[in-house]
Amino acid sequence: MCFSIPWIEHLLIMLVIIGACVAFVRLVLPNILGALGAAGGVVAGAINIILWAVVIIFVIILFFDLIQCAGGLSLRG
Repeated sequence: MCFSIPWIEHLLIMLVIIGACVAFVRLVLPNILGALGAAGGVVAGAINIILWAVVIIFVIILFFDLIQCAGGLSLRG
């Protein structure tokens, strides 16, 4: 099923969902943490780092899945 139309559709849907979740959290987070003052900036920064870490992990998984599809390598179980 690698590189088929349903696979590309699933990939694009997942990219849109992840992008929307990151954008939503980045939009709402400053308003929620505004009441914390200076501590809110630290918490917002930590959450921002976690969000980008999740996005990067998704990209790494996608990259290795593409390598597996292209070359037939068995990198994961």
